Amino acid sequence: MMEWIEANAVLVGVVAAFVLVALVLLLRRGKPLPPPREYRDVLSEGAAPAQRNSALIDAPPAAAIVSPPVLAEAPASAADEGDDLTQIKGLGPKIAAALRALGVTRYAQIAGWTEEDVAKIDAQLGAFAGRATRDNWIEQAGLLAGGDTAAYEAKFGKL
Repeated sequence: MMEWIEANAVLVGVVAAFVLVALVLLLRRGKPLPPPREYRDVLSEGAAPAQRNSALIDAPPAAAIVSPPVLAEAPASAADEGDDLTQIKGLGPKIAAALRALGVTRYAQIAGWTEEDVAKIDAQLGAFAGRATRDNWIEQAGLLAGGDTAAYEAKFGKL
């Protein structure tokens, strides 16, 4: 019998491991489940309600927001679609389409924006709000509108 066990040591080891795993599983099966968690209703305990995001909640509806004035450099005909706004770093095709819908088609228009204009545009850009300030659109547009590509590339990188 010892000879058979020595000859089939791998098989005996696998069977022993299988029996051990089965035993552990059977013994664990009898343990009770932990009690379910109880969740508290935070508002009913007198906690303050979540802070309001007044910038989003109190903002006027999009229809009430006046878009920034269209500058004299606006396209003269329907065939002229304006500048390629995607040349501005941080301004991709989706934002460019949203700006075109708002009447912004030229670098000169963006270069002439005031802080109030940026706030109005941000309110209409939804998830892209804040990009104009964060990515320096006004400065980039000013350089592009003036045709100063050397200064633009020196500060913002290759076009």
